[in-house]
Amino acid sequence: MRYGAARHAGERRTFLVEGEEALVLPAGAPTPDDIVRDPAARAAAAAAAAAGGERVAAADLDLLAPLTRFNRDVLCTGWNYWDHFEESKGKREGQDPESRPEHPTFFTKGPLSVIGPRDPIAWDPDLSAKWDYEAEVAVVIGRGGRSIPEDRAMEHVAGLLVANDVSQRDLQRAHGGQWLKGKSIDSSMPIGPWITTPDEVDVADLRITFELNGRELQAASTRQMAFTIGQIIAELSWGMTLLPGDVILTGTPSGIGNAREPQIFLGAGDELVTRVTGLGELRNTVRASSLSAYQVVG
Repeated sequence: MRYGAARHAGERRTFLVEGEEALVLPAGAPTPDDIVRDPAARAAAAAAAAAGGERVAAADLDLLAPLTRFNRDVLCTGWNYWDHFEESKGKREGQDPESRPEHPTFFTKGPLSVIGPRDPIAWDPDLSAKWDYEAEVAVVIGRGGRSIPEDRAMEHVAGLLVANDVSQRDLQRAHGGQWLKGKSIDSSMPIGPWITTPDEVDVADLRITFELNGRELQAASTRQMAFTIGQIIAELSWGMTLLPGDVILTGTPSGIGNAREPQIFLGAGDELVTRVTGLGELRNTVRASSLSAYQVVG
């Protein structure tokens, strides 16, 4: 099943993707957040779909971020493709190990960084001069658990999404080399375009590509992961409970802008296309924003 959220008839609605079409569920149907977290909501969504709804072309959907409720920060995996680990030697922010890690490297990023699959990426040159791209596969936990065995890890996955972990490299260096600050800028990480359940794809061989202004800069398969999704979930959950709705980024392959010669960084007007076969694509434009200006919230 593939399901997400779109603006339809002036309100946020849940939809199911069926081939080239989408079935828009009636107002009041369970949201994608509900479906991820609650088996009863999944059954209710299936019942609503069986009862019918408005069919539209999937390409015409006004897509929104499929998830809006987060238990905590987005959980992330670093250096999870060895080619990316090697290309970044001597160019990393903070810790720069010479040998390959024996365990996954984890960090988090703030949930306010999340935007939809067609939303503009906020960009402020006063905040950072080094805005980088990172195409990734994201995993959504649907069944909570602690110390989950690797061979049972996929039982806890509700679905997968495409993500782009846009990062600010100079902010990472400016704050001691840690990754939180340079990964958590508001409205900078698109996810989507919808949630795809694991039974729909070969999770072990998903092709990831990234294009910047029509130029392909990243291309890889999840077969090249240093640590599989099962290993990531097993290690992350060891002694630490994962909850339904938790989102985990699984790492980016080589080709990032910071590791290139010359380096490539994002700027206003840039067009980003992030694709994962079977999961869909993100299409985002970089838009100038006053992120560094004082603002009262709430």
